[in-house]
Amino acid sequence: MLRTISSLFQVAATLALLTNLPVRAADEPSNPPVLARIGERMEALVRYQEISGTVTLVTTADRIVHLEANGLANIANHRPMRPDTIFWIASMTKPTTATAIMMLQEEGKLSVEDLVSKYIPEFAGLKTVDGKPARITIRHLLTHTSGLAEFQRGQARKVRVLAEAIPCYIDRPVRYEPGSKWVYCQSGINTAGRIIEIASGTSLDRFLEERLFGPLGMKDTGFYLNDEQASRVAMTYEKKDGKLIPTEEDLLAGRNPTHHDRFPAANGGLYSTAPDYARFCQMILNHGELDGRRYLKPETVKQMTSLQTGNLETGFTPGNGWGLGWCVVRHPQGITSMLSPGSFGHGGAFGTQAWIDPVKKRVYVLMIQRSNIGNSDRSAVRQAFQEEAASVLGSQ
Repeated sequence: MLRTISSLFQVAATLALLTNLPVRAADEPSNPPVLARIGERMEALVRYQEISGTVTLVTTADRIVHLEANGLANIANHRPMRPDTIFWIASMTKPTTATAIMMLQEEGKLSVEDLVSKYIPEFAGLKTVDGKPARITIRHLLTHTSGLAEFQRGQARKVRVLAEAIPCYIDRPVRYEPGSKWVYCQSGINTAGRIIEIASGTSLDRFLEERLFGPLGMKDTGFYLNDEQASRVAMTYEKKDGKLIPTEEDLLAGRNPTHHDRFPAANGGLYSTAPDYARFCQMILNHGELDGRRYLKPETVKQMTSLQTGNLETGFTPGNGWGLGWCVVRHPQGITSMLSPGSFGHGGAFGTQAWIDPVKKRVYVLMIQRSNIGNSDRSAVRQAFQEEAASVLGSQ
């Protein structure tokens, strides 16, 4: 029944979205194709109440090879998933923040080797736990090697602009010598977001809209939604006693996604759709260019998406390292076994995933909304999606 509902709505929704989908070859059909086995795996997970529904997308450098919506975006009112369903993508925001930093580096407004104190003077007095000066660079922020402290309980809800977040991060010593260890760090990425504001002279949300989302045609991507967009947001569920029940997003804390009474969280504040985020990934896969417009130089993209953490042990699954704002697959294994060495991407707390394979020239985008899914990078949903996509497409 769920598959029937989603199929009926998918045709109409896909037709409405054509102007915002990634570039297609001239001979590609107007409706992007569906790889049936992916949908079958997703429907099985819906039936077992692992998820309420999914939107899955696979694209090459120039065309979509799979786009499908399965299940429900809202169980109570039977609202089906559609290609234009909007999701809180959480930490998938981080690669867009890194991209903004690299844009400013190309313009000579900063360097990833710069000390953070050059832009935020308060950092000059920051110490390690043993009293040594904590010389944190922008590179440390983007690679999760800064050691910065995080928000304490209740602080984040009081912050309305990124500038107000900084005192919360530097009121305690850093946890280790910067660069000596990898520890996933939300405060580091938010600090990078604040540096974007200082170096560019505009707010993070405006910079990303004007320089990235708007030009790429990502019309449903942003930190704050309008009323129509809010009506398309997928409900968030947690699984309890074998059933899916609605739950709140961590980001909103009971507020409406249209409200601006929260800071633009560089670490995880974005909403987006599968086709929108695929546009961003396609640009990165195309070495910084899409639709004849250049956003980054090829060498800048290579720097951003190449290993920057050496032999440091990193998360969230075995065999990984870290680039500048991106997880990099060093040694494919387990859930990354279908990806080529050097693939890169990022997941979100509620199960969303986007991975770019530069060898096979393929992008995998998964959108779901599950709150207690555990390590989303290792979820059964990601495994099923990427396994089927890789199996069906093979080496083509």
